[in-house]
Amino acid sequence: MFRSVFGVNRPARLAVGVVSAGRVGAVLGAALARAGHTVVAASGVSKESLQRAEDLLPGVPVLPPDEVVRQADLVLLALPDDALRGMVRGLAAADALRSGQIVVHTCGAHGVDVLAPAVDHGALPLALHPVMTFTGRAEDLERLTTCSFGVTAADGDEAAWSVGEALVVEMGAEPVRVPDAARPLYHTALAYGANHLVTLVAEAAELLAKAGVGNPERMLGPLLSAALDNALRHGDRALTGPVARGDVGTIRAHLTVLAEHAPDMLPTYRALAERTAHRAEASGLLRPDLAPDVFAVLERGPGEDRR
Repeated sequence: MFRSVFGVNRPARLAVGVVSAGRVGAVLGAALARAGHTVVAASGVSKESLQRAEDLLPGVPVLPPDEVVRQADLVLLALPDDALRGMVRGLAAADALRSGQIVVHTCGAHGVDVLAPAVDHGALPLALHPVMTFTGRAEDLERLTTCSFGVTAADGDEAAWSVGEALVVEMGAEPVRVPDAARPLYHTALAYGANHLVTLVAEAAELLAKAGVGNPERMLGPLLSAALDNALRHGDRALTGPVARGDVGTIRAHLTVLAEHAPDMLPTYRALAERTAHRAEASGLLRPDLAPDVFAVLERGPGEDRR
């Protein structure tokens, strides 16, 4: 496969260099090794990264990033969004990159433009973003088989798109094409859902603990799992609760109890409830005659006058 793409006598199996062995890099390196590629080197500085490299990439030497890249056919840049551009420039300035390499980054927010210095050295740029949260432990390898990757290659380079999709399939996941121009919106959507969900769950658990519930996570688990499943299956039609029903008295009670026990959560509750009300009204769940009262109580809040 790779031989025909690059037009050189390259073996089907690739020498993989991982920069760096963080939660994502170590797991994806292990996934590529499981697929038959050879991880030849990895970089890591923190004690946690070194331990992950030892656990998930046993026997792989830990080297500085430029030395990792010089040994690799496939360079895996698993770096934070803001660190990626500087690393690519540094590797290019050090002449660590070469023609024929595949240079992959895992950031969701960037497309392939951030890899331009690698392209100047003749490398093939790819963005392969795993749509999953990582612990950096072995169980993440199995979770890869149920997740998707956002795959981006240069516009019009069908061979590069195919290479990216093939790598994702080899790791056991599902490739989904995301055009380069759409990457910021794509990543915003994922962060909006996943990151805010964690905040919502944690704060709901805190409120239950304040209410005297001994194991709030156990109580929330079935409810939130069902809500997530219903939302993915049915969209806005899955909405339930006082906002969708137009139960103004219950909404007012929620605002009052939050003002007393968790005032820092009030703005979030009010903003989310207002968004929910708009969606419930648009989908026909919130009756038109009840909607004005719902918006009014959310706008004022308990004991407040916002006129």
